[in-house]
Amino acid sequence: MKLNIAVLPGDGIGPEVIAQAVKVLKAIAMEFNHVFTFQNALVGASAIEKTGNPLPEETVNICENADAILFGAIGNAAFDLDPYAKIRPEQGLLRLRKSLGLYTNIRPVIAYDDLLNKSSLKKKQIANTNILIYRELTGGIYFGEKKLSDDGNTASDICEYTRFEIERIAHLAFKAAQSRKRKLTLVDKANALESSRLWRRVVQELAPQYPNVNLNFMYMDNAAMELIVNPRQFDVILTENMFGDILSEEASVIVGSIGLLASSSIGDNHCMFEPIHGAYSKAANKGIANPIASILAAAMLLEHFGLDDEAALVREGVDKSLKLHITTPDLNTKYDNITTTKVGDFIEDFINNPDETNLNFTNIHLGQSTII
Repeated sequence: MKLNIAVLPGDGIGPEVIAQAVKVLKAIAMEFNHVFTFQNALVGASAIEKTGNPLPEETVNICENADAILFGAIGNAAFDLDPYAKIRPEQGLLRLRKSLGLYTNIRPVIAYDDLLNKSSLKKKQIANTNILIYRELTGGIYFGEKKLSDDGNTASDICEYTRFEIERIAHLAFKAAQSRKRKLTLVDKANALESSRLWRRVVQELAPQYPNVNLNFMYMDNAAMELIVNPRQFDVILTENMFGDILSEEASVIVGSIGLLASSSIGDNHCMFEPIHGAYSKAANKGIANPIASILAAAMLLEHFGLDDEAALVREGVDKSLKLHITTPDLNTKYDNITTTKVGDFIEDFINNPDETNLNFTNIHLGQSTII
C-alpha cells in the first residue's frame, strides 16, 4: 500500500514523540513492503513563530492532499499566561479540524494489566477496563459564537448543535457498539442545557435502527464520577465536544498516564491521528516524554486503512515494552536511562525482529534497542 502522510509535530514534546511514531511506521513499511511517504508541516506556536499564523495555508494544502495526518501536540505556556492574546496555538488545531471536516474523535481507553499499579485508582476498579469514547469534534461551545462586551466585563460562548451534526457521529458510535459489547452511553446535561436535550432526542430517534444496542443516558457530572468509581460499566461513550474533552482527559487516570492515550479524528474525506496529551513544554528536549500514545496513534492510522496485521504488530511491540518496563519516567521508576528515543528504538526493533525479542529485561542493551 502507498500512503502519503502529513506530519505535524507541533510544539513542546510533539516533535520528539512524533519522531518515534514515524520511526515505527517506517519499520512497518519495510517489514510489510508498503510505501509510506512523510511530509512535515507547521502548526501551533511553532507556526506562529515562523509565519505569524497558527495554521499556515501551506499546512492546510499539505493536509488536504495527504491520505492521513499524524499530529503531535500543540500549545505554549507563554500564550497560556496571556489572556489577552488574539492569536493562540490552539486556534491552529481547531481550524484544522473544521477545515478538514474532522467531526468524529475516537479515543480508546484501555487498562493494561502490566500498569494497573500505576493508576491512582484501585486495581479491582480498573482491571479489564476497555472504553471507546466518541467525541463530536467540530461543533459545540468551542466553535460557537464568542462575544466580549465593549467594557471587557461580560463574555459569552454559544454552544450550538444541529441535528445533522449529531446524527452523523451517533451513527458511527452505534455501529462501533454493535461490534463490541453492544452498549452505548450518551453523556449529556439534558436536565439543564437545550443543546443536550436535542442530543438526547436525536439519539433516541436513531436507536430503533440499532435494536441490538443497549442505549442508556448519563448526565455529565454523574458520568465524571462513574468513570472513576466503576469504569468497567462503560463500553462506547458518545458525547459532545467539551464533555468529551473533559472525560477523555479524566480517563488518563485509569490507564496510569496520559502518555498512553491515542486518538483518531475522522471526517468524510480526511483523517488525523494523534496522542491526546498536550505540548508539556517543560519536558521538551529532555528525553522524558512518553511516545507510546503517538505510537498507538500510528497503529490506529494503520487500522483505519485496513492494515490490521501491521497495527497488531505495533501493539504487540507496545505491550512488550510495557511488560519489560522499557518506558519513560512517568511509568518507570526502576530504570532511569530509558529515554523517549529508546522506547521508540525498542518498538522499532521488535517490529523488525519480533521472534528474537528476549523476555529477560537484563539481556536488553539499554543504550540501544537491539537485543544482545
